[in-house]
Amino acid sequence: MSKDLFAKRVLQRKLCTRILGVMTESMPPHARQLDAGALRALAHPLRVELFEELSVRGCATASQLAERLGESSGSTSYHLRQLERHGLVREVEERGTNRERWWERTPGSIGVSYFDYDDAAGRTAARMVGREWERARAALLDDFHSNPDLVGRDWYEASSISTSNVTATVDELHELGRAWLEFLATHVDPLRNRDDVVGARRVQVHFNAFPLLDRDAADQALLARDAAAASNVTPTPDPTDSEQAES
Repeated sequence: MSKDLFAKRVLQRKLCTRILGVMTESMPPHARQLDAGALRALAHPLRVELFEELSVRGCATASQLAERLGESSGSTSYHLRQLERHGLVREVEERGTNRERWWERTPGSIGVSYFDYDDAAGRTAARMVGREWERARAALLDDFHSNPDLVGRDWYEASSISTSNVTATVDELHELGRAWLEFLATHVDPLRNRDDVVGARRVQVHFNAFPLLDRDAADQALLARDAAAASNVTPTPDPTDSEQAES
C-alpha cells in the first residue's frame, strides 16, 4: 500500500457484519469511499448512533432501536430511511412483516477521510462523523470499565487496554499502521461473523496511532470553529415531524 493511500484510510473502518475494525488493503467489492451526499446523510448524531447499533449489535427494528436510544420509533424510522437512500443500511426482507421492518447495516467497508473533501461543509461533516464514531467506541469502553462484575473475571482478565507514548516520524507512523493492518488480517479477520460459536461473545478491538497536539492550540482551534459555526450556520427545521405526519 502506498503512503498516500494509507493516509487516506486513517479514519476508515471495516464494517463487516455487526463488527467494526480498520479497513484492510484487500477491500471487498462493495468497499466504498463515502461521497459528499452519503457523508451528509450520515453526519447526524442519531444516524451515527443507528449505524453503530446495527454494526455492533446486529439487525433490529426501528422500535427496538428507538427503545435502546431513547428516541421515538417515528424518528428512528425516518433516519433509517435516509441512511437506506444512500446504501448505508438495508432492510432484512426475510425477517420483515407488514407491520414492522427489520434493518441491518449494509455489509462492506466505508471510508471517511477529512482531506478528501474540498469544501468546508464536507470537512465539517467528516470531522463530525469521526468524532461520533470515537464517542461511540469510548462509551463501550466506559461500560467495560464501569461494570467488571457484569464482564466476569475470566473475560475481564482476558481483556487488554494498553496505551504507549512514543516519538515517531511520519514514515514510522505509517509503518505502525501497516503493521496493524497485517496483524488485523492474520489475527482479527478470522474471528468475524462467528455468532454461532459456543462460549463466544461480542468483542471490540481498537487501534489508534496519531500525533499529539498542543493542548492550547487545539483549544483555540475548537473555539475558532465554534465561533465560525455560530456566525455562519442558519438553523433549519428537522424534516422528521413532517415525514412522520405523511406516513
